[in-house]
Amino acid sequence: MGEGRPGLAATLRALNEALGRPAALWVKESGARNLRHRDFLAPRAALSAAFPGGQVPPEAVSAVSSLRGPAVLPLRACQHTPAGLAVQVRRPEAFQRLLGPLPGPVPAAAGARTGCVVLHCPALRSPAALRPRHLRSILLADHLAQLLRAQGVSVRLVPALSEERSWDVLRQLRIHWPSSSGGSSLTDAVSALKAALGGCPSAAACEQGPGTAEGVICKVHLKSFVEQQGLLGYDPNLDVLLVTEETLQSLAELQEAVLQCPVSDTHGTARLSLPKCQSSCCSIVHVVNCEEEFQQQQLDVLWRILDPGAHTALQKHLVCGPVKVTNPSSPIGADQYFQLRKRQMYEASVIKYGELAQDEAWTEVIDTLTVAAIRFEMLSTAHRSQITLDLENNSISTKGTKSGAFVMYNCARLATLFSTFQRAVEQGTYPPLPPVSELNFSCLREEGEWLLLFNYLLPFPEVLQQAAQLPPPSKGIRITANTETVCKFLIQLSMDFSSYYNRVHVLGEPFPHLFDQMFARLQLLGAVRDVFHSALATLHLPPLSQI
Repeated sequence: MGEGRPGLAATLRALNEALGRPAALWVKESGARNLRHRDFLAPRAALSAAFPGGQVPPEAVSAVSSLRGPAVLPLRACQHTPAGLAVQVRRPEAFQRLLGPLPGPVPAAAGARTGCVVLHCPALRSPAALRPRHLRSILLADHLAQLLRAQGVSVRLVPALSEERSWDVLRQLRIHWPSSSGGSSLTDAVSALKAALGGCPSAAACEQGPGTAEGVICKVHLKSFVEQQGLLGYDPNLDVLLVTEETLQSLAELQEAVLQCPVSDTHGTARLSLPKCQSSCCSIVHVVNCEEEFQQQQLDVLWRILDPGAHTALQKHLVCGPVKVTNPSSPIGADQYFQLRKRQMYEASVIKYGELAQDEAWTEVIDTLTVAAIRFEMLSTAHRSQITLDLENNSISTKGTKSGAFVMYNCARLATLFSTFQRAVEQGTYPPLPPVSELNFSCLREEGEWLLLFNYLLPFPEVLQQAAQLPPPSKGIRITANTETVCKFLIQLSMDFSSYYNRVHVLGEPFPHLFDQMFARLQLLGAVRDVFHSALATLHLPPLSQI
């Protein structure tokens, strides 16, 4: 049709502009009950605040009804209702336009996302074995990196994994993280930092005594620097930091990551030969659990002292809440946590699928379900909130509607549907799926079909954008991100798809008069499948073809 793919944000913007008021008056409906009568509503209370007596001028109402545009949904007449101004979408045309191009992230040019983000995860420097609380911040950083890359942002992950220890649990959880390559550049950076310490007014020699930790190079007074610079959001207990070789190694890795950002402005250089990044250029996000926050603030301030460039001023702290493990007999490591969840997933699968789940071919399925269960357990809660892990009871059920296993199950149902259809086509039972331009979307009249399109396919690009947003801190250094958005979106999509799929027989009898509806439904569900795959890719979860 050449009209482009409609977008939710563009449609809401056009609706608000049509009423001629700066305030955002329109809201998108999402509940099945309201969607039977309207798709967008300008509530009565909002209209009363924007217009004298709540009376919208007739020309404004008319402007809403006549809205057109390549990114605007096709709208029917705007009507006055007791709830406010209501608009319905011309649904067959909306299906036609939305199911043409595949849903996916907005291209980088359209999203205007540029620059580089350095994601720093101090948990990977923990000298002790990783625990579930470490996994939370690592998984969050891994997911955030995928979301940012999907928006066209360059991402650097720090620190590199040391080759001196085993990282099996990260590999099992499909966490993609760079390994250490060493190199002279890091050694040179550490040497430059030591030289900077020598001329630093906040640094002082540290007398070696019985109580002095081994390997201390000097001590740096952080508190006075924070007060002099008027820095906000730091722990008031920040005082003196004993700087070690490991401390400087950590800073050197961060500086190397900033140097590798492809968008750095190299016309001017900060101290230690680092580029001066513009505010939209390179930002550093420390993804830490709450127990590491104090130590990371120390490192933050030390970096600002030794290298007062623009990049160090762009440091942000994304803090994860605590991970509470109920009634552990002893502290549990990340490896033990993974193996426990894997055993529980295996047992739950045997209960549901019987001997089939004991087949060797199911090994990969069980592994994927386990990764999905852990990722959703760690990421479907807002990052600043506490997570409680119940390891005694089998909380990793294949039946729960809010688990990663449930999402993967519904993704596999879609794969089974299309493989069944393809086999039927090969056997001559059905003709092949026609081109989109030949489909009759007026056949899609089931309530669940509009729910899938309007609540999931339409807003999906904006969902990915929202999840990747890193807003500046309103005050201080902490930021809040919507890292739970994708998991919650997938859970809700799975629930609505499952409800629809249980009600509707998609592959009907092979009668020609039924083909129009079947083909339209297959096109819709193919787009739903693509949304599943794109969203799961941000979690490093491959779609399952069977379950």
